Amino acid sequence: MTQVSTPPAEGPAGADPQEAIELSARLFDAVAGAVRGKDDVVRLSLVALLAGGHLLVEDLPGTGKTLLAKSLAAALGGRFGRVQCTPDLLPSDITGTSVYSAADASWTFRPGPLFAHVLLVDEVNRASPRTQAALLEPMEEHQVTVDGRTHPLPEPFFTVATQNPHGQIGTFPLPESQLDRFALVLSMGLPDRAAEREILTGRGGNDAYAEIEPVTDPAAVAAAVATVHRVYCAPALVEYVLDLTAATRSHPDLTVGASPRASVGLLQAARAHAVVAGRPHVTPDDVQAVVIPAFAHRVSVGGTVNTASGAAVVADIVARTDVPRP
Repeated sequence: MTQVSTPPAEGPAGADPQEAIELSARLFDAVAGAVRGKDDVVRLSLVALLAGGHLLVEDLPGTGKTLLAKSLAAALGGRFGRVQCTPDLLPSDITGTSVYSAADASWTFRPGPLFAHVLLVDEVNRASPRTQAALLEPMEEHQVTVDGRTHPLPEPFFTVATQNPHGQIGTFPLPESQLDRFALVLSMGLPDRAAEREILTGRGGNDAYAEIEPVTDPAAVAAAVATVHRVYCAPALVEYVLDLTAATRSHPDLTVGASPRASVGLLQAARAHAVVAGRPHVTPDDVQAVVIPAFAHRVSVGGTVNTASGAAVVADIVARTDVPRP
């Protein structure tokens, strides 16, 4: 059985994760005040943010997907952009476009809603594949190229996309290359009776969202993301991540396993989960808490990507893989 070593007393590279831990606690309190009864979803949303990744929320209409994204943006502060996807949406409607000025015969770039610290892409699978592809470069490289010129995006740049289940009228399934850009894919689910009562009586939902005040700023979040990337992870846990990734590539029920980007994303998500949980180092519990939302959308079952089927297979892999112990 592999052993997990004790983290060094001063942390890696002199990084102190305590500020990131406190920042995540403030964000959680602010967002959970509006998104009632979904503490696990809120925590994993913060994991995606602090891991430096992006979040895809998949569920039926009316379950609070948009509220979650708006609440995250309100608590974080900074610039907020929103794109409401429709089949006739153009890539330039997201990225921006160059405008010609007859006065001085020059072209000026006019940024689109993409130039924000938090970008909400609502119902992303209602956009055409051409428009969906406009998100590939900014989500991976944090930049946009328009008319041959590259424009950097603000830091942090966090995309929260929502989508209705595939098969509903007017949806275009996201390709594997697009899905692989998301650090985590979550499902909201329905609230319990007590949480729904709070929504109905104004102690949660949109009424509570209107009262959210920023609890941090983009510069502090960017610093927290950099700190999370240096959170201590024992060598045995790195091997555990590699074992889980390798198992997806050899499992008989999977035609396509997790990519190297997926394994990197899993490790960063585990580090972020440790911070959100209030720990300065990664444990096996952190890896197990994020492996399903990190891998389910990045594996192929029977030649197709289905997050529900992928989650079941990944859960089986977790159950069969040896866990490192202290």
